[in-house]
Amino acid sequence: MNPIYAALDTPDMEYALSLAGRVAPHVGGLKLGMEFLAANGPQGIREFDRFGLPIFADTKYHDIPNTVAGAVRAIAAIGVQIVNVHAAGGEAMLKAAHDAARAVNPNMKVIAVTVLTSLSDQDLVAVGQTTPARDQVLRLAALAKECGLDGVVCSAHEIAPLRVALGPDFLLVVPGIRPEGSALGDQRRVMGPKQALDAGGSVLVIGRPITAAADPGTAARAIAESLGF
Repeated sequence: MNPIYAALDTPDMEYALSLAGRVAPHVGGLKLGMEFLAANGPQGIREFDRFGLPIFADTKYHDIPNTVAGAVRAIAAIGVQIVNVHAAGGEAMLKAAHDAARAVNPNMKVIAVTVLTSLSDQDLVAVGQTTPARDQVLRLAALAKECGLDGVVCSAHEIAPLRVALGPDFLLVVPGIRPEGSALGDQRRVMGPKQALDAGGSVLVIGRPITAAADPGTAARAIAESLGF
């Protein structure tokens, strides 16, 4: 299965649909981010059914358990394949998200955000988290698995230790993928697509290297071909 999910991080519905149409033959799924969801609502996701690709709704829910459960129930009814919540919300919230999803759409994967790939160890210290990012990722990922979640969002640099700690079937969704020569943007803990896949990544979320390219379809195809798809 093609592991590339193209990140359509835009509030513009028509632009998102245009991008999706250009990259759809070369990717395994689409990620609709917070910008899109804020502008178009969860119902906007239905517009992408025409492409026949799995949808990752990058919701990053983080609130009290009851509120997150309600939000997960609502997004599960739309029919997306993956949704995420923040692991830092704690055990009760994670279990509430898991139970809500299973009650509506047992096939939807619920994954947890560990440490954002835009954050460095120094950034974590500034917010009172004194352990390195890798240690925090491992701690939060273990909590997510204990609560029944299907996987986590992590940087490529945490793939190998997570595979050792949590086994081969735990879903590792990896943003911050940057092919050689790509600008980092606001990402910090990054890796190339081939290296991330070889390390054991399940889903590679790729945004600007595809969507900001002069020809997004060509860029997506080149990355897919570099991975053997």
